[in-house]
Amino acid sequence: MSNKSLEYHLFNKAYDPLPWKTRLDIALGVAQGLAYLHEESKVQVIYRDFKCSNILLDENFRPKLSDFGLTREGPEAGHTHVSTAVTVLILVTL
Repeated sequence: MSNKSLEYHLFNKAYDPLPWKTRLDIALGVAQGLAYLHEESKVQVIYRDFKCSNILLDENFRPKLSDFGLTREGPEAGHTHVSTAVTVLILVTL
């Protein structure tokens, strides 16, 4: 991604900190992505590797969730368990 990861911007001292408006937009975008995966997607996905290095930023600092290696399918309607089958996804565009 053109603006690397959120981790790069939070912990790299070579660059100025992100403006608060940009940080808020990133946080809202990530929340929308997680809400989509957990509640709105046809197949519910539990994203279990949430960390700033897995939040990639495009040229406009829009966040993209990455690294779905630990994701799991959520429970089907009427069930309370979570499947242990690995869900293969590469990138969610918000």
